Amino acid sequence: MKNYLLILVVALSSTFVVAQEPIEWNPDYELQLSDYQSPESEINAALTSYSIYSGSKIDFSFNMNSVSFMFTKNFNSKVKAIFQKNLAVLIAPDSVTANQLLQFGRYDFDLVELYARKIRKKIYEEKGAFSDSSLFQPIFNELQEEMNTVSAQVFKATDFGKDAEMLQKEHDRVILEINNLLDFCQSCKPKKNR
Repeated sequence: MKNYLLILVVALSSTFVVAQEPIEWNPDYELQLSDYQSPESEINAALTSYSIYSGSKIDFSFNMNSVSFMFTKNFNSKVKAIFQKNLAVLIAPDSVTANQLLQFGRYDFDLVELYARKIRKKIYEEKGAFSDSSLFQPIFNELQEEMNTVSAQVFKATDFGKDAEMLQKEHDRVILEINNLLDFCQSCKPKKNR
């Protein structure tokens, strides 16, 4: 009996840990309502307002010595588009509104991947043999600000995703741009310039 209990506790513990792991962007995965795991998330008919915090962000980190840094040109694997389930909040009075907000969340996660690729590309183009890590912050800040502006504009223009046609048009544009930056996916190696 003790062994079964221990296995159950271990299984539940590992399920909780896995559930809290961020989702890395993947073209084959589409966010679900169940991914919005913040305790503040709810769908409740008593609500009179609705909102979303997408939980998507760009994560950029590396740890290497100065020699490795000097000879590294491709930082694609160091820049990640992630979705943090425990921080993602979706509040809606009904399932129709919740699904409209979810569509915006999906758009936003793809937008984060697009800007992660733009950051990877810009680092690749600007990093020289004698560059130091101070190169990264201005690139990150500039493109992060641009991404936030685009997201806010689409959020407003689509009325929180309620204008499904406009949101789909914007989402298609983002997917096209992602596909135009194929060399800058997280696991890709950009082609060398001749």
